[in-house]
Amino acid sequence: MNRLINNKGKRARNRRVFGAFVRKEFKHILRDRWTTIILLLMPVVMLLLFGNAINTEVKNAKVVIYDPSNDDATRTIINKLLVNDYFILYKTVSSPQEIEPLFQEGEVGMAIVFSERFYENLLHTGEAQVQFMADGSDPNTALTLTSYATAIVTSAQQELLKISEVPLQITADVKLLYNPTMKAVYNFVPGVMGMILLLICTMMTCISIAREKEKGTMEVLLVSPVKPLFLLLSKAVPYFVLSLADLTIILLIAVFGMGVPIAGSFFWLIILSFIYIFLSLALGLLISSLVRSQIAALLISGMAMMIPVIILSGMLFPVENMPWFLRWLGQVVPAKWYIEAVRKLMIKGLDFSSIILEISVLTTMAIGVIMVALKTFKNRLE
Repeated sequence: MNRLINNKGKRARNRRVFGAFVRKEFKHILRDRWTTIILLLMPVVMLLLFGNAINTEVKNAKVVIYDPSNDDATRTIINKLLVNDYFILYKTVSSPQEIEPLFQEGEVGMAIVFSERFYENLLHTGEAQVQFMADGSDPNTALTLTSYATAIVTSAQQELLKISEVPLQITADVKLLYNPTMKAVYNFVPGVMGMILLLICTMMTCISIAREKEKGTMEVLLVSPVKPLFLLLSKAVPYFVLSLADLTIILLIAVFGMGVPIAGSFFWLIILSFIYIFLSLALGLLISSLVRSQIAALLISGMAMMIPVIILSGMLFPVENMPWFLRWLGQVVPAKWYIEAVRKLMIKGLDFSSIILEISVLTTMAIGVIMVALKTFKNRLE
């Protein structure tokens, strides 16, 4: 009987101890509000982003049309192209030379070029040609657009056959600018560069400072006579140098290992990357000034940075198809601007004038983030 009572007492005591440890662990988790927010908010954010953003279908692509014939056949094809959700007319041009500058400016997704005397040739020879030009720096989108257009032309051809007494054949010629061989690495390398640099720079900086907060060594730094600005910059400089080494390795592998060209200015590519790396380090400093633990710093810098880059930067999925609020949210993702600029410099071979907007946006972001990081940085630990 005594043994039974003792066993019951031990089990009750074990349950109390177990319950105490569970309560302690809950309090430990809830004490770090950033970890709690991330754990509860991340599933909602991931569901909304992946549910609304992942869509490989291309819609509302802007097209430019060169139609020297302006006859019944070309009007039939144009009407069938524009009556669906795939294409919207951006403008018509009077010469083919006006088309490529529009691609360089990123204004259009596809150009449609009809041959001279299109319907006349179709009736007399039974053949006519239409050319589809697309931006090959994003081969997935280019292939999708040209496939849509080819299918629509085939449908228009069938309609024309019904009213014609002779066989008709409309030949669709596809031309991919900047990437005629449709190499996928031309599209992925700029995106991977933007993701790697952002993640590495942000994670290294914020985890380093969060580690010093946890160990208590930050107190020693905070009582020193060094100003907060110099303290933050001193933490960022070593990682800036390491990030430059990462950039060098990435470019060497991309150019010599994967065959991706640097068709534009190498100098401005490096300047652009310098600004982007500095912005990424500033984001790490900002995150580290808001959180107290390494796990929160890791979650924010890792998951919260990686998911927007993959989904909202145009790295994998066309941004134009997303809901308006996701398109707006994508404008504040630094990787979006960096990836667009890298594609213009490396793949399209454009000059500095084409990336003025991207450099201006990234510079403004960097200045704004570092100012916010300084404002939120604590002169003493709470």
